[in-house]
Amino acid sequence: MTSSDALPIAVIGAGPVGLAAAAHLIQRGLPVKVYEAGDTIAANVRDWGHVRLFSPWEYNTDTAARALLQSHGWQEPPGKAMPTGLDLYEAYLKPLAETPEMAAVIETGVKVKAITRQGADKVLSKGREIKPFVLAVSNGNGAIRRDLARAVIDASGTWTAPNPLGAGGILAEGEAENAANIAYGIPDVLGRDRAAYEGKTTLVVGAGHSAANVLLDLARLAERNPATSIVWATRGENLMRVYGGGRADQLPARGELGSSLKALVDSGRVTLVAGFSVTRVRADGEQVMVEGETAQGIREVGPVDRIVVCTGQRPDLSLTRELRLDLDPWLESSKALGPLIDPNEHSCGSVPPHGHRELAHPEPGFYTVGIKSYGRAPTFLMLTGYEQVRSVVAAIAGDLVDADDIHLVLPETGVCSTNLPVDGVPASSSCCGGPAPAKADACCVADAEVKAEGKSGCGCGPAKVPEKVAEPAGCC
Repeated sequence: MTSSDALPIAVIGAGPVGLAAAAHLIQRGLPVKVYEAGDTIAANVRDWGHVRLFSPWEYNTDTAARALLQSHGWQEPPGKAMPTGLDLYEAYLKPLAETPEMAAVIETGVKVKAITRQGADKVLSKGREIKPFVLAVSNGNGAIRRDLARAVIDASGTWTAPNPLGAGGILAEGEAENAANIAYGIPDVLGRDRAAYEGKTTLVVGAGHSAANVLLDLARLAERNPATSIVWATRGENLMRVYGGGRADQLPARGELGSSLKALVDSGRVTLVAGFSVTRVRADGEQVMVEGETAQGIREVGPVDRIVVCTGQRPDLSLTRELRLDLDPWLESSKALGPLIDPNEHSCGSVPPHGHRELAHPEPGFYTVGIKSYGRAPTFLMLTGYEQVRSVVAAIAGDLVDADDIHLVLPETGVCSTNLPVDGVPASSSCCGGPAPAKADACCVADAEVKAEGKSGCGCGPAKVPEKVAEPAGCC
């Protein structure tokens, strides 16, 4: 039996959060090994590199990573500029990975296929906590090697595991057969993928910021080529979350995204089909028809040339099948996080600070961090991941005082309610004391009270942008 004390801490995923975890481990003098499935670090970020982030540079870097870079003469980009995903890669993540300390511990082009304990499946209890972790690592050539680790930080993300088009969480009928007409995530419709969308009819499915980005890019494409046609389908009928809080959003670019999308729909440049749950895709020549359930019965949309599925992602749980995990039963997040991030109850920005205790599992030494820690919840913000790994690394190092000292302030979205109205039911209350008094120019009671004092802000949170602002990871 190998003693785990001298073994490295394994970090799975070399995206922004995984690299931040490695930087904190290096800063504390702990051995680390980073595994990245892509050919380069931050492969997922490069995939959505054409998307511009909500927040400026000053809010998009981790403290330990920044310190490491600065020790090698790195010049931080102008703080107020808002980077694209490619900017984030070129000006921050790539230089970080190329520092001697990082380059020595990162391996790309290798996929961790499974994790277990040395000589023990998940059933065995006796002495489990002293057995090293075993990572089954594939280099893509069919060979599997076994690496040992003292602890494991899973920052592998969810970008490569998109939710299907089917509204019930499984593939819609005909979805696999018509895969040539379907894209998932945020295709670069103004760049590398332009030929597939210009002059065509595209159906975008989903009601999040990814869908908003695709729709706005398609609208710009339609300005250049009026033959480009856009249809937007959403499962729900209330679009408050995606339209957002406009000027009340403490990240102005996020507020502008929602406002621009609403203006696009109101102008008729995008055909909105709300309350549409996709059940079937069928071929219609070289195009496809999309069938779905509505409150009025079955409806067909189409024919369309392309479908872009922006219905979110889900964690790959096969990786940890032999570990003892405690997951939220419907979000598949860390169980302690479930009630704090449930999208049925909370809007983006309402998640309280959390760290190693909420991210731990019954498997000692294993932590899920980053967007994967949120499971299927869509509200993860990048700065949340940076604070998560700072706390987790401190806990692994045995510094529980620092690990428990959580500091995280998330930006208000301008959508005050944590109990958003049910589709078809008018908004009548909010998280801030109920509806505003009649004739008050306010979104809720707390907003009215603050404005009555001559102040700005909604009263649901800080009146100005907090000292730390967050950024979605993996999408904008």
